[in-house]
Amino acid sequence: MINLLILPIIIPLVTAIVLIFFAKNISAQKAISVFGALGMIFASIMLVRRVHTEGIQTLDIGNWPAPFGITLVSDMLSAMLVLTTSIIAFACLLYSFATIGRSRESFYYYSFFYFLLVGINGAFTTGDIFNLFVFYEVMLISSYVLLVLGGTEIQLRETIKYMLVNVFSSALFVIAVGYLYAVTGTLNMAHLSVRVAEVENQSILTVIAILFLIVFGLKGAIFPFYFWLPGSYSAPPSAVLALFGGLLTKVGVYSILRTFTLIFHHDVGYTHTILAWLSIGTIVVGVIGAIAYRDLRQIVIYNIIAAVGVMTFGISLMTNESLEGTVFYLLQDMVMKTTMFLIIGVIAYVTGTNQLNQFSGLMKTYPLLGWMVFLSALALAGIPPFSGFIGKALIVRSSFADGQLLSALVILLSSLFVLYSIMKIFVYGCWGEQKGYEAKEIRTLYIPIAMLLGLTVLYGVGIEFVRPFVSQAISVLADPAIYIESVLKE
Repeated sequence: MINLLILPIIIPLVTAIVLIFFAKNISAQKAISVFGALGMIFASIMLVRRVHTEGIQTLDIGNWPAPFGITLVSDMLSAMLVLTTSIIAFACLLYSFATIGRSRESFYYYSFFYFLLVGINGAFTTGDIFNLFVFYEVMLISSYVLLVLGGTEIQLRETIKYMLVNVFSSALFVIAVGYLYAVTGTLNMAHLSVRVAEVENQSILTVIAILFLIVFGLKGAIFPFYFWLPGSYSAPPSAVLALFGGLLTKVGVYSILRTFTLIFHHDVGYTHTILAWLSIGTIVVGVIGAIAYRDLRQIVIYNIIAAVGVMTFGISLMTNESLEGTVFYLLQDMVMKTTMFLIIGVIAYVTGTNQLNQFSGLMKTYPLLGWMVFLSALALAGIPPFSGFIGKALIVRSSFADGQLLSALVILLSSLFVLYSIMKIFVYGCWGEQKGYEAKEIRTLYIPIAMLLGLTVLYGVGIEFVRPFVSQAISVLADPAIYIESVLKE
């Protein structure tokens, strides 16, 4: 079972390759895809259990010991993110079966769906900074295809913009990795943590840290690097948008969380202060966009930006409590953003539009859909006992303890604005006179949404069950020596 941590990478890779041979057999593609998704979930659950009972799991590829070879590392943070990714992927897969259409299914949609998961799970699992770049590229190349598949004008336009931004960020990523290797002589993350502490010229490391912050900020859509997100995420179909919204920016957040707790913690007073101010700017931009738009997609897209700001601000505080809040909030936000995009996808299917002022009265025909919007609003805003509460509460409490009262106030106010932004969908779209739509059959679309909503409710109500796992993840983030000893076997 030493190879257990590679299964969440191997299973989607094999599934993607097998699906290529069934490009014209849609029924076979769906069956294979379901087996692949269930296999990922099972392997991820086993991995979480193994890490919980036995500690950090490592795998030296080709039996080359760290730091000389490529090492995969699965601590509790990585394992929980992989499990959450697997669950979200399954929900988006079920939604794709009913909505994506044969025109996309015949052109390797499901193959690239799984190649995307290879990149995401690989990024969460790798213990090598260069291989983090490699898995980023696997993820990005797959996302290009999923974004453009369908060939509409808006897809082509936004894919070009998305590719240009990511080509630039990828080039900057390679440059940053090259500088880091030149200074430290290693690429293994655990070994980097050791070597960074030994470098005499700490100022050069601060410059490199800022370069990585720009790279991961572009990936995670932090202010002022968020500019590409609203346009790019408005282009793909709802199933792809839900997958992107739940996972892609979170890989950027994870990268900041991992590197700025393990590697770049030599000058916290400078680098993390910059991160804090960028985070506050991200929150402000996110909530302004969320309350300003009446386009369903843009409302939720700007909520992604606001949530990213909350998480990165928790990282910037660098306390056990703030990091715990960040992990709690990261996990729930992955699920809730996916849920919200699936919900607005159903609304757009029923009404034929994403414009909130063109329909109303959904509660009369689709009461379950309306109450799903209501529950999602409460969860996204962090209203207790839903899952968003505990993460924000820990971050705000840590902010108060650190004397950052203004930042804490911004986060608290952002919750109110997030609640307002989603509640206006509930009030204006679900209540009032019935107009702008005709009744359609959508019962099958409720299944993935109900599954994810149930998960986030259980996550909030059963927080005492989840907390030991999160605490185990935080112990590694707060004490890099645990990670270093597990990887380098010192």
